[in-house]
Amino acid sequence: MADTDTRTPWLSVEELNANGGTLAAKMGILFTEANQDRVVATMPVEGNTQPYGILHGGASVVLAESVGSMMAVLYAGEGRAAVGMTITAIHHRPASSGVVTATGTLIQAGRTTASVAIAITDEQGRRVCSCTLLCQLRDAPPVERS
Repeated sequence: MADTDTRTPWLSVEELNANGGTLAAKMGILFTEANQDRVVATMPVEGNTQPYGILHGGASVVLAESVGSMMAVLYAGEGRAAVGMTITAIHHRPASSGVVTATGTLIQAGRTTASVAIAITDEQGRRVCSCTLLCQLRDAPPVERS
């Protein structure tokens, strides 16, 4: 089953996937692994395409920022938040069906920023997109839980 970072037990894969009102949920993004070493999520191509029937580049960026932000939050720790500042994307090849998988790994992190590399691949393991996300790390705003 999925791993979770022992420093951040409030951030389980199950909790990440339970956020039904988020953009990630609306796009079908499903987190499969979340720990201090890497964050992995999948997204269906269907429903996230351009009119040409291929994966929309913006959908890849949403997937990358979702994964990269979670990686930065895991690094930042309890009571902290990650806010995306800059994201770059290189689109290598189209995907027209199936599921793409994003894997985020920490490049560099300090007290106030974290950089994350995100590789998005198709079901054959071919690179679809490469992204780099820079996040600002800050105190988390209060969250009301039901």
